[in-house]
Amino acid sequence: MISDELDARLDRVPGTVSAYVGRLGAPPTWTRQAGATHYAASTMKVAVLLALHRAAEAGELDLDAPVAVVNEFDSALPGAPRFSCARHYDNDEAVWERVGDTVPLRWLAHRMITRSSNLATNIVIGRVGLPAVARAWALAGARHSVTGRGIEDFAARDAGITNLVTAADLAALLGGLAGGADRPGPLASPAGCAAMVDVLVAQEHREDLASGLPAGTRIAHKNGWVRGVRHGAGVVFPDDAPPYVIAVCTTTDLADGGASGEEVEDDACRLIADVSATVWAARHDLAG
Repeated sequence: MISDELDARLDRVPGTVSAYVGRLGAPPTWTRQAGATHYAASTMKVAVLLALHRAAEAGELDLDAPVAVVNEFDSALPGAPRFSCARHYDNDEAVWERVGDTVPLRWLAHRMITRSSNLATNIVIGRVGLPAVARAWALAGARHSVTGRGIEDFAARDAGITNLVTAADLAALLGGLAGGADRPGPLASPAGCAAMVDVLVAQEHREDLASGLPAGTRIAHKNGWVRGVRHGAGVVFPDDAPPYVIAVCTTTDLADGGASGEEVEDDACRLIADVSATVWAARHDLAG
């Protein structure tokens, strides 16, 4: 069984590895510590994306309206000074090249997901507000995931305000978006969900979940990473089986002591890719 094979391997991994696998709209086929919380890294950007689209559908903002590209943000810690992002810590030069200019919100949302731009994320959060992101998690049925602050808000981080996810909550969020693209649901309109899925399909960081799939397989996904943390969550759309959701969260040092950060990241990516490949091989047998 898929659970026996994966659990036996993951039992040998130091640290915490959580997972959720199941078809859309069906009970999970396999879970492993799916309710354990992990630092969110960039996976929280999916909830920010949902909050943005919900605000647009409510008429609170226009996705095509120009907004200023700035690098100064309000801290989530009351009374703390405003904070900025570090350019070298980001993944997208395109947004940084537009600082001082204006761009559409839709473009920022796309860069936030496909290139995992931290600067774009904080600008979007500034437009929708953290309470709207919390409502997005709640609508998805998340039980433990929170987005308490923007990225690089170190004053808030040091005060204990953090961003957390679980594999089960990420699966609920991604699965809700994919399911909502085909029928009305609680997250957004079918057109809004389809637009968000399209952005997630355009993800350019494909070194974990996507690399465990055959080339050309459609997957709507988001990953996130900091040292010691690597997550991947998405919905896979096989041509020969119903779509399924997969979320894998790892908080662990997968390399021996003294290894470089790059080696640790490579090990975590390989682990998630191997889980993805194992689930793909069992795609016809997932619970319906």
